[in-house]
Amino acid sequence: MSETDTAKGVTGQDEVVDLCRELIRFDTSNYGDHSGPGERAAAEYVAEKLAEVGLDPKIYESHPGRASTVARIEGEDPSRPALLIHGHLDVVPANAADWTHDPFSGEVADGCVWGRGAVDMKDMDAMTLAVVRDRLRSGRRPPRDIVLAFLADEEAGGRFGARWLVDNHPDLFDGVTEAISEVGGFSFTVSEQRRLYMIQTAEKGLHWMKLTVAGTAGHGSMIHRDNAITELTEAVARLGRHEFPVRVTKTTRAFLDELGDALGTELDPEDMESTLARLGSIAKLIGASLRNTANPTQLGAGYKVNVIPGEATAGVDGRFLPGYEEEFLADLDRILGPKVKREDVHADKAVETSFDGPLVEAMQSALLAEDPAAKAIPFMLSAGTDAKSFDDLGIRGFGFVPLKLPPELDFAGMFHGVDERVPVDGLKFGVRVLDRFIDAS
Repeated sequence: MSETDTAKGVTGQDEVVDLCRELIRFDTSNYGDHSGPGERAAAEYVAEKLAEVGLDPKIYESHPGRASTVARIEGEDPSRPALLIHGHLDVVPANAADWTHDPFSGEVADGCVWGRGAVDMKDMDAMTLAVVRDRLRSGRRPPRDIVLAFLADEEAGGRFGARWLVDNHPDLFDGVTEAISEVGGFSFTVSEQRRLYMIQTAEKGLHWMKLTVAGTAGHGSMIHRDNAITELTEAVARLGRHEFPVRVTKTTRAFLDELGDALGTELDPEDMESTLARLGSIAKLIGASLRNTANPTQLGAGYKVNVIPGEATAGVDGRFLPGYEEEFLADLDRILGPKVKREDVHADKAVETSFDGPLVEAMQSALLAEDPAAKAIPFMLSAGTDAKSFDDLGIRGFGFVPLKLPPELDFAGMFHGVDERVPVDGLKFGVRVLDRFIDAS
């Protein structure tokens, strides 16, 4: 932003689309093994944008190319606990041949910004930058200190981003008690008179697992009773078809109560199929938060068609509800059987907080000021975020990326999907809400 732009009164709403497009153009694909381009270039871009408005951002590199940018804004009352606003700069990979518009072009078409990261989560990164730059250009300090963190590696568990910063630079987050980030704050339209804005207050824990079965190697032409592939695939099939029982956590109970009130009916947790049928595009998102899950994702065995291998392996993405980790692991072992060795590739806890307090009130008031039909409600995310790492510092995390969305947009399907895109109007709405939220928080 040049001095000329500032003199013309350019606002956060004016520049948020360009910020989002420019962030998308940085290919920060995370393959989970450092083989991607990394986040360094995007982190430097963010640092430059923050420095232009007088902040002193620092870049922290946990591994060559894997970089995060952190800055602190001094509030009017530094004695108050600080607020953390964090977002990740990495994205999952994308195959351009599958997309309508190149996933790293930041194309604007049909009223949306298209590209990998448009909703996960360079939209929030752009909105945060736009709001902060606008406030600092106009001399509007926040009521309390705000720590900004633009992070590496969230898409692979955060070990080289949030987790690394928490372990190696916890002082960056001194005084922080609350945080906002992904995934939440987007609208679900019940009617023109009622839009529910889903605030994430809980997320499932994870066990990314490697399963191994050892058998007896041999010639492929022989009768073979100890075939590792046969044993493993039978176990994986049992696991993949297993339906874990519904468990209604306090977050899900609150969600069902609020949704039932909006729909004018009482929702029965014992009849979730009927409930999910009424949720349209968010049904998959909510359905996965009702039970533990374990999805087979990888298989590996053998090196030649006529050789029976001595070992077979599989990868499984396991997710458990808050309070149900022990039950989940016991179920896994029962389903897999004694011949399957199970080991974690990466594991992390579930987190859950209550939907109350001044920060929640600030979210509701900011949303209502921009959308008279708005009501904030809690929900549980079936996936995980960097909130897990910050929870270790006692920081209470919420998913709050405010977006007013067209009812027909399959927003939940955009996450890690093809043709990911965010409405231009949604970005501008988010800037207005975040600005109000900061004042109220």
